[in-house]
Amino acid sequence: MMQSRFFYIIAVVFAAVLLLFGVGHGLVRHIAYSPGGHGETEYLFFEAGTSVNGVAQQAVNLGFVRNAWHFKLVTRWRGLDRSLYAGEYEIPPNSTPYDVLTKIKLQDTYKRRFVVPEGASVQDMDLLLSGAFGLNLAVYALPPEGSLLPETYYYERGDSAAALIDRMQTAMKDVFDQLWRSRAGDLPFTDKQQAIILASIVEKETGVASERPLVAAVFVNRLKKSMRLQSDPTVIYGISGGAPLGRALTRRDLRTDTPFNSYRRGGLPPTPIANPGKASIAAVLNPANVPYLYFVADGTGGHAFATTLAEHNKNVARWRLIQKNAP
Repeated sequence: MMQSRFFYIIAVVFAAVLLLFGVGHGLVRHIAYSPGGHGETEYLFFEAGTSVNGVAQQAVNLGFVRNAWHFKLVTRWRGLDRSLYAGEYEIPPNSTPYDVLTKIKLQDTYKRRFVVPEGASVQDMDLLLSGAFGLNLAVYALPPEGSLLPETYYYERGDSAAALIDRMQTAMKDVFDQLWRSRAGDLPFTDKQQAIILASIVEKETGVASERPLVAAVFVNRLKKSMRLQSDPTVIYGISGGAPLGRALTRRDLRTDTPFNSYRRGGLPPTPIANPGKASIAAVLNPANVPYLYFVADGTGGHAFATTLAEHNKNVARWRLIQKNAP
């Protein structure tokens, strides 16, 4: 009799444990799969060394759970309570705690975009870096002009500006070295830095991709004939140091002697005037096979090219007429 009663008690206790386990498991699943958030994309960020409590509190702040212990419970259920991978995570609207923890488990961190426009100067870069959200600006130095490849880069929140700059410089070196190996054989320079300088001028002279080999040819032809480049962007750089001039060039500007004024000085400027893109570098290393020595705006966003000064003067007169009749 006592033995059967003992087994009865054991059975009741076992059943109670199963019931509690089932209720507990159901509760965890309910919490894990309940949509949360504030109805918009959220960004969860925590640094290395952040405790589960710290991450759980952020989950509460972002609305994914009502209480921190809810998140900690699901974290333990997923077996992640000791392996939360630090970083920033993009969480879509109505995500569940399970979804959030899945991103963390997969280390699916959010990558932010950093766009370097073709023709950006190092002064422009300083402003771009300062405005890049989440980038660590604690210690970094502006690199030499012309050493960065204009491109789209991705970084994670907390990455250093110095590391991003290093990646840009490595990208420029890799692209330039590749193009340098297939350069034309009759260029008026043998120094890589000179090629970057000329590419930076081409970059600032035209935004029309199809014109770059033609503009490059003009400058290459002028260098071969020991003619001055007479490039407005070089004059601007000599005045502003890479910052926007904010006004039109004047005759006085063209007469102002700086190391970058290619109206007053022969050859190339002492440094690049911007960071040239891949297309401008390729154009300088393999310019179009044309005899052009001059170009001027044609009113369509492009340029009119000429071989003789007489042809060029006609193009200039046509451009001035367009400017005069402009509304």
